[in-house]
Amino acid sequence: MTGKDVPGLIEAKDAIPAGTKINVTFLGNEDLQMRVAAAEAVRELGFIPVPHISSRRLKSQAELEEFLARLRDVGATEHVFVVGGDPHTPEGPYENSAEVIRSGILTDYGVREVSIAGYPEGHPDIADDVLWDALETKSASLREQGIGATILTQFGFDTDPVLAWIAAVRARGIQSPIRVGVPGPAGIKRLLGFARRFGVASSAGIAAKYGFSLTNLLGTAGPDRFIDALAGELASAETAGEVKLHFYTFGGLLATSTWVHDFRQIRTKALES
Repeated sequence: MTGKDVPGLIEAKDAIPAGTKINVTFLGNEDLQMRVAAAEAVRELGFIPVPHISSRRLKSQAELEEFLARLRDVGATEHVFVVGGDPHTPEGPYENSAEVIRSGILTDYGVREVSIAGYPEGHPDIADDVLWDALETKSASLREQGIGATILTQFGFDTDPVLAWIAAVRARGIQSPIRVGVPGPAGIKRLLGFARRFGVASSAGIAAKYGFSLTNLLGTAGPDRFIDALAGELASAETAGEVKLHFYTFGGLLATSTWVHDFRQIRTKALES
């Protein structure tokens, strides 16, 4: 959710299980107060806030510490997501998320778990070898500081690169839990817009495999096939380790939460029958 999505969260609260982790973004057009208020709302409604820290958007160490202090005041610093962020040129002293993690500042404010980014299909602006080096560096730094780590991935429409990437992560000796990014149900045009923005493959074949057609962009698409295929493959993958899901709420908090609830009930009934 963004800082502006508190009304949407209140609307969706009854459809979200208590204790669910809810990420709060760090957008350039929102201020500290909006981010902190959103994180506080998440906690007060019975969920676990995971505020984002956009490293390249931070103008100073003092700004980072002020943000963490305000989050601590509202009980929202145990879990954070530290990411590089959109700006190509850093607005302050942090070139990337690894520098924020290495600073040692996070533990001073009660951070116990840090989510770090994973890119099964790569990043449009970062070479693969750089991405792998960053993942290994951040994982090692968190381990040395005694901070828990979770890898949260970019979303995608194709399970094949996700499965190959999970295997590559484990082959590097990284055993942190992985939360695979999944787009919640949303308009097909909207999904494709986000895919283009983030460099996610969406060829005609991948789209058909996921469950929509590039020649008919009307209507919505959900991740039913993607999740079923991923679960089926992971069930026989002995070295995959802990893998869960992270939903990107492109279609809104309520629509995504309702879809998850209904999907879980349908699959549970199928298993019981």
